[in-house]
Amino acid sequence: MIDKKKKMDAIQRRLIPCYIFLIIVSLISVFPLFWMFTAATNTTVEVAQGKLWFGTHALENFKNLVDNTKLWTSFSNSFIYAAVQTILSLFICSLAGYGFELYHTKGKDALFAVLLMAMMIPGVATMIPLFTMMSKMKLINTVWGFVLPALSTPFLIMMFRQNSRTFPVALMDAARIDGLPEWQIFFKIYMPVMKATYAAAGVITFMNAWNAYLWPRVVLTSNNAQTMPILIANLANGYTIDYGMLMMGVLFCSLPTVIIFFILQKQFAEGITGAVK
Repeated sequence: MIDKKKKMDAIQRRLIPCYIFLIIVSLISVFPLFWMFTAATNTTVEVAQGKLWFGTHALENFKNLVDNTKLWTSFSNSFIYAAVQTILSLFICSLAGYGFELYHTKGKDALFAVLLMAMMIPGVATMIPLFTMMSKMKLINTVWGFVLPALSTPFLIMMFRQNSRTFPVALMDAARIDGLPEWQIFFKIYMPVMKATYAAAGVITFMNAWNAYLWPRVVLTSNNAQTMPILIANLANGYTIDYGMLMMGVLFCSLPTVIIFFILQKQFAEGITGAVK
């Protein structure tokens, strides 16, 4: 017992540098988030001076943000756009991943290879043709103009296809024997079993849609249709920048994605690793 205890103590002593390194890296990672919180409670002068502790101007900064910007309009726009894109993307991409993996047809691997090649095309290269299409369909400054180009992404299709490889095919065979239609197999068996993958894909899609800037900047030209990232960019582009109000806007913009991630972090980890329950 004594020798075992000595070995454990020796192992713990060797791990002390690792713990110190991890603590330092964690503090460095958390510092920008901490600075965002503190800066949102300080004045412009205090932020410029590098004050790193909480101030007393949080309510004033929030009031200035509400009075000088269309905060609630931008927030509701971002939420609606992100929610619609997330729901439709999960349905379309999961259906595609389900079909690619669980149905065996000729040419599906070639089609999937084409989808993967599409990931290599920069989004900027398709910006002008997409804008031309949206303009001709009169979808500028609409939710569909924001959502349609991002409904089906090769990454999500690949993610659902890879995780579908752990799906118990015996459940599908049993359901077919019982006479269950294919669409009910997808909704009543596949979706509940793959809920961890849906959670992970939902977090990724919502965060990407919420934080999107370049495409919304192009397709949403009206102030009444702008999203939160556009609002924040407009605050930072003035002749005189109120850093307290700006950081309050950044904090307000960051909260939804932080809350959603913390709520679904367990399912997110399971979905990323391909776990199926």
